Amino acid sequence: MSGRLFGLGVGPGDPELITMKAHRILTAAPVVAYPAPDTGDSFARSIVAAYLTGSQVEIPIVVPMRVERFPAAEVYDKASAEIAAHLDAGRDVAVLCEGDPFFYGSFMYLFERLGQRYSTEIVPGVSSLMASASALKRPLAARNDVLTVVPGTMPDAELEQRIAGADAVAIMKVGRHLPRVRALIERMGVMGAAGYCERVSLEEEKILPLESVTAHAAPYFSMILIYKGGEEWIRTLPFGGDADAG
Repeated sequence: MSGRLFGLGVGPGDPELITMKAHRILTAAPVVAYPAPDTGDSFARSIVAAYLTGSQVEIPIVVPMRVERFPAAEVYDKASAEIAAHLDAGRDVAVLCEGDPFFYGSFMYLFERLGQRYSTEIVPGVSSLMASASALKRPLAARNDVLTVVPGTMPDAELEQRIAGADAVAIMKVGRHLPRVRALIERMGVMGAAGYCERVSLEEEKILPLESVTAHAAPYFSMILIYKGGEEWIRTLPFGGDADAG
């Protein structure tokens, strides 16, 4: 009998934001796989390090961290074959995914290759989007607001169109695009509605109004949230402060 494949969302970084279900499956699985850079430690593994048993087989899925595109298909083909060998041997495999597996999560590429062949369960996790709104202490959207999620890599013209057409916007994958995106938001006249979130839920977390950010680049784990919807009280909340502050 084949083992089961689990895609575990492990949240944005704080180990206490892992769900009880993900923790139960993780500690019982004989094999644990996770994305890892070609230099440095795996962030996904670091989140759950205290929960690993020490006797589990670990499969680092090494994904090169490069600006240019790399042959990602080869990486996931190789990882899928290694995971499949364990599943065929009857061993369950828990695959870690930062945030949520199906919200810009790398697990979806393994699911594409293995999900139809093996019994699979996806355990949702706290996404960086939800964690950022909580850290910013501003609701993402309310009532009939339209929330749009866009990557910071998007060209200016399209990004401007998306921001203009939404009541609330989450801009992910900011990184080196920070100065360009910041300038665009300023040109659009919505700078005062934009908050900046960096390394949310970690000790080095930064929560600021976007207009206070002067850096020329942002880390990969950063996000810009904009609210310009119909709820006046949301628009007046201080970024990262209490509702009755100021």
